[in-house]
Amino acid sequence: MARFTVLIAAVVLAFVVAMPVTAKKYTVGDNKFWNPNINYTIWAQGKHFYLGDWLYFVFERNQHNILEVNKTDYENCNSDHPLVNWTRGAGRDVVPLNVTKHYYLLDGKGGCYGGMKLAVKVEKLPPPPKSAPVKSVGSLSTVTSLVQFIIPFALLRMW
Repeated sequence: MARFTVLIAAVVLAFVVAMPVTAKKYTVGDNKFWNPNINYTIWAQGKHFYLGDWLYFVFERNQHNILEVNKTDYENCNSDHPLVNWTRGAGRDVVPLNVTKHYYLLDGKGGCYGGMKLAVKVEKLPPPPKSAPVKSVGSLSTVTSLVQFIIPFALLRMW
């Protein structure tokens, strides 16, 4: 039983050490969701949208939709030439932010005129901050590599 516990702990440690930063899900409008008379420009202020994040829209499926348009159509609430229709029909739709660019999204069923439009700029994730080097241990990447390399061999010896 002790070997199994050590094995589980080692596997969890290896995953935690190797785990990348995860994407963030934004519920558009927070608890007010995707509805008219909400200023989505204010909602987006102070938020940083990074590659891999996604926008989650919740709305009345028979009354609204989510269209991606160009900047000019966004500014004029024109939904005649959408680049992408992100609506899937359930009123619970996702826009994956998988390209670094400006996304211009609006409701093409008239809600845009009531403020239902959102522009976000998607950027690459910034590099992690540099930390002071630890002279006695070596670099973090070296330690990580050693941990990922040594743990499996240590576990094999225990068996």
